[in-house]
Amino acid sequence: MNENYHVSASPHIRDKIKSSNIMLLVVIALLPATVFGIWNFRHENAWILVAATTAAAVLSEYIYEKIMHKPVTIGDFSAVVTGLLLALNLPPTLPWWMGVLGAVFAIVVVKQLFGGLGQNFMNPALAARCFLLICFTQKMTYFVYDGVTGATPLAELKSGNVVNTMDMLLGNVRGTIGETSVIAIMIGAMFLILTGVIDLRIPGSYLLSFVVFITIFGGNGFDPWYITAHLCGGGLMLGAWFMATDYVTSPITSKGKILYGICMGILTGLFRLFGASAEGVSYAIIISNLLVPLIEKITLPKPFGKGGEK
Repeated sequence: MNENYHVSASPHIRDKIKSSNIMLLVVIALLPATVFGIWNFRHENAWILVAATTAAAVLSEYIYEKIMHKPVTIGDFSAVVTGLLLALNLPPTLPWWMGVLGAVFAIVVVKQLFGGLGQNFMNPALAARCFLLICFTQKMTYFVYDGVTGATPLAELKSGNVVNTMDMLLGNVRGTIGETSVIAIMIGAMFLILTGVIDLRIPGSYLLSFVVFITIFGGNGFDPWYITAHLCGGGLMLGAWFMATDYVTSPITSKGKILYGICMGILTGLFRLFGASAEGVSYAIIISNLLVPLIEKITLPKPFGKGGEK
């Protein structure tokens, strides 16, 4: 044979779309929730926290890579996505410098120290949110809407009080900047689905398993009002569509994605119903991130041919 073959490592088939294209689409998808959150909490100047946190994430990545003499990767928009997601997971009254501190933690500690984009073992934005919850618990759990402080609808629900599910759907409630309006979140989610950035396996299995769990253990049976309140409350929708679907920290196999979603649904149900806090999405996603290597190990297709399963 006179032909020469070029042998290279997989993957052998590559798509023309780049990481920067995907991240830019995610940023666009987050705009409805971001714009609504800034308007909804305009009296608290939420835009300052959003701008400071996002800028700090980009600047942290640039400075770290310059100091470490690494290629500057801020052009892939991954730092923008991390900073924006973190900001949307913060209460609007949080001091801007705390958001900046969280952004630095997300980029430097969780992302860059583990090798940069594609190497982090958990979602940087959620890791930073948990970091801020531990360091500044009082500030991170202080919520206000229209100048009035009080508990979030999810906390009210956990206490056995009646909540207005229509207000929760529209976003006229207390909460973090980006989690209040389910409609705004779903507009962005539909955009990601239509552009092929995400599919329904992870968010679908997450939400379905969560509904099944609270139906069985919530004490209200299949109560549409109770289920709707849980789905619209807290960061469940924002987490299911925008953070649980993160390419780096989620499984690549079809079965693995479904198992991953089920894990998050069960953990979220456990934390909400039996935990001390009314929320639990952040911890559920982070713990499931840590389980991804195991999930992929048990869901990878069996090798075919020589060297395969006997």
